[in-house]
Amino acid sequence: MSKEEVEIKKESKKDKKERKEEKKEKKEKKEKKEKKEKKTEDEESDGANDEEIAIDLNAGVPLSKKQKRLLKKGKLNLEKLAKKNPAPKPILTEEEQLIEDAKEPKKSEYGVWIGNLSFDTTKEDLTRFIMGKTNAYDTDANDGLVKIEESDFIRINIPKKENKIKGFAYVDLPSAKHVDTVISLSESHLNGRNLLIKNANSFEGRPQKDSNPLSKNPPSRILFVGNLSFDTTQDLLKEHFRHCGDIVKIRMATFEDTGKCKGFAFIDFRDESGPTTALKSKLSKKLINRPLRLEYGEDRSKLTPKKFARNRESESSEQDSVPQPSYQASTPLVSTTRERTKPQATPFKRKFDRPENSSNKRQKSSVALATAQRASAAIVPSAGKKTTFD
Repeated sequence: MSKEEVEIKKESKKDKKERKEEKKEKKEKKEKKEKKEKKTEDEESDGANDEEIAIDLNAGVPLSKKQKRLLKKGKLNLEKLAKKNPAPKPILTEEEQLIEDAKEPKKSEYGVWIGNLSFDTTKEDLTRFIMGKTNAYDTDANDGLVKIEESDFIRINIPKKENKIKGFAYVDLPSAKHVDTVISLSESHLNGRNLLIKNANSFEGRPQKDSNPLSKNPPSRILFVGNLSFDTTQDLLKEHFRHCGDIVKIRMATFEDTGKCKGFAFIDFRDESGPTTALKSKLSKKLINRPLRLEYGEDRSKLTPKKFARNRESESSEQDSVPQPSYQASTPLVSTTRERTKPQATPFKRKFDRPENSSNKRQKSSVALATAQRASAAIVPSAGKKTTFD
């Protein structure tokens, strides 16, 4: 090879390197530009998010697509919808709040509960009734009964449900004397009903809460567990209720064919504290992702068998039948009545009438079929008269 050819090759290599470097520079420039553009876009988006959004608090709930379709068809009533979903109350300033509080009458310490009201009763009816009944009383009376005027009614609250009153009302009064006068009007007649009037602060006559709210049944040492999974086993139950107390026995109802749990079981503990802790603890309320139904079970060991109960009844009846003599100092002791004795109650046994020679053993089905009388399979000739019709 000549020198000129070698120089041309060297120049071509240099050109290639220069081209590669130019390409790298161009790529770097493009990447920088793209990064700058992304930054500007992000900044613009952040600026748009920072803008304040105006929300109308007094506006109602927007209609759904289904409600809009019903509105077009004329099947939707906007008034009922507005009652169901009322608009939120506007936020008031301190001054406006004070004005509204002054308008609304405050609840008084002295009040009266009036029950057994007719559903047509209104506030005007109650005011007229109380004022009319107490009109004859004096304001300065010593017996505690005071004349009630319209200005004495601080607040009259009649709770309603679906535009109908619930049958009772609360009336707030200024003093204890006013309360006593209104309570004296109890059992009075208004709109065809005898009113029941009581002090609003006294809760006498209300049903007391159950002393044992954990279970409907009385407490016992047996725990009933319901709503169990079919995959539940006795070992699982023992591990689950081990923290409650000493377990004596687990009686789980199972299917005969598969042997799986039927869905309920009885766990016998040593004391009554075991079932009570199980009913109280939150750990024992779930097993295999199923909520359990826990209750006190019936302790049958405390129940007396029927035989013993009958014998006790017979003994008590015998003791009642025997008369006890009355001892007196003046008269001698003489037995005027005979002692009656009743035979002891024996359990009734059913008797079956069997022939004398018959054995108790039942005949086998195969023997009975073999010895059974058979009907003949031959063709039986007819024995009747032939009738012909002309």
